[in-house]
Amino acid sequence: MQGTLEKEIGAPGAPFYLAQADECSVFSTAHANKLPVLLKGPTGCGKTRFVAHMAALLNRPLYTVACHDDLAAADLIGRFLLKGGETVWIDGPLTRAVREGAICYLDEVVEARKDVTVVLHPLTDDRRILPIDRTGEELNAAEGFMLVASYNPGYQNILKTLKPSTRQRFISVEFDFPKPDLEAEIVSAESGLEINRVKPLVRLAGKFRSLKGQDIEEGVSTRLVVYTATLIAQGMNVDRAIRAAMVEPLTDDEDVKLGLLDIVAAVLG
Repeated sequence: MQGTLEKEIGAPGAPFYLAQADECSVFSTAHANKLPVLLKGPTGCGKTRFVAHMAALLNRPLYTVACHDDLAAADLIGRFLLKGGETVWIDGPLTRAVREGAICYLDEVVEARKDVTVVLHPLTDDRRILPIDRTGEELNAAEGFMLVASYNPGYQNILKTLKPSTRQRFISVEFDFPKPDLEAEIVSAESGLEINRVKPLVRLAGKFRSLKGQDIEEGVSTRLVVYTATLIAQGMNVDRAIRAAMVEPLTDDEDVKLGLLDIVAAVLG
């Protein structure tokens, strides 16, 4: 199996990850050829774990930035701060990655302010430079540097999307929730719950995901299935674990919760 192969060849101590297709090969080839990568897929499908796994596999330091509405270019590049009565320059995570030849991962990049994407452009073409206006430096990316970004297309709206001019600076890898057999293997490995007890949880997650865009905004993530299985593995009642980790995180609407619990009863009996 492809997933088993990727697990076996991973670096010792690398975060657990089972490949769904050829994403590990695509990422490795992009890194070798100094190409930036954009990961697209729903929340909780394994994008962040994948990047951590690949950083360990490639033996590169990893800087992960969780992007949000207030994240500005200065948060990535750095700023002058008072330290011991003196004004000193402190590198941001992007600048450190450029200097060190590390991987910089911008999670949910569309959530950041628009000035962030402008800063990224010189790093995503053959120049591979980072201009720092505040210090007058123009850094050339060290060997091994790689820029990786991710976003969830399902949450895009007219105000939060990547411009085509930005998207076309990256190669792109699309993620989705794993197929049921692979997802069961992942959840079992992560939680310690026997795989025969995990499979019904994965089937239930599939039923919930089919409701996306109807009663719920987003389907159950693999992460939530792992949480559910972990609670069960630690002795929690199955129904209570499902409610705590798969139903409650999806909605605050009591009628929708009752509908989801009806599905639980139908799937698990």
